[in-house]
Amino acid sequence: MPTVMITGASRGLGLEFTRQYAADGWRVIATCRTPADAGALAGVKGTVEVHPLDVADHATIAALAETLDGQTIDLLLNNAGIYGTRPADLGTIDYPAWDEVMRVNVMGPLKVAEQFTEHVAQSGRKLMVAMSSRVGSIAANDSGGAYIYRSSKAALNAVMKSLSVDLAARGIAVVMFHPGWVTTDMGGAGAALDAPESVAAMIEAIAALDLEDGGRFINYDGTEVPW
Repeated sequence: MPTVMITGASRGLGLEFTRQYAADGWRVIATCRTPADAGALAGVKGTVEVHPLDVADHATIAALAETLDGQTIDLLLNNAGIYGTRPADLGTIDYPAWDEVMRVNVMGPLKVAEQFTEHVAQSGRKLMVAMSSRVGSIAANDSGGAYIYRSSKAALNAVMKSLSVDLAARGIAVVMFHPGWVTTDMGGAGAALDAPESVAAMIEAIAALDLEDGGRFINYDGTEVPW
């Protein structure tokens, strides 16, 4: 039975990844900040274990890595993220909030990857996936604004690209995904995709990845996203 660890699993894409991987027969290590408040997560059927994890708190990341010491993780899915204050356009930027977004969206995923590298390296699949966003693409930025979230996803891409180079020798592929515009709390009700559709497509694309895909920035349907 392959194992996937998912951060930010209590809602949105993380919750849907948990549902679909569990339904596909995977062991799911589902993490979130407050499991006691994650009623929907607790109701997911399958081999699902829920652990507390705040990606902005490095001590909790280290503690979970120790708890899971010796256990293999085929797929590490860095999904947890926040948007920050809205609007975040010129003249309305909340700079302290920007600090928090960078801690959660950039430093957190790298710390998680760092702490769980050995768990992934010992697995059969050896794959790390980070949920990025097309708004982090510099080439595709033709609308401006969204300084906080946009910069955090661009930074996440840079960090994960470097990680893909550093971990290639361990046989670990690191890949970034744009999930599409999805009807989650972050995406809003007017989005083009629902979470089940986006996640099903990403799971199909993830299943086809190998080491040669390390460092790619991929749309939910498997096509390339410009840097």
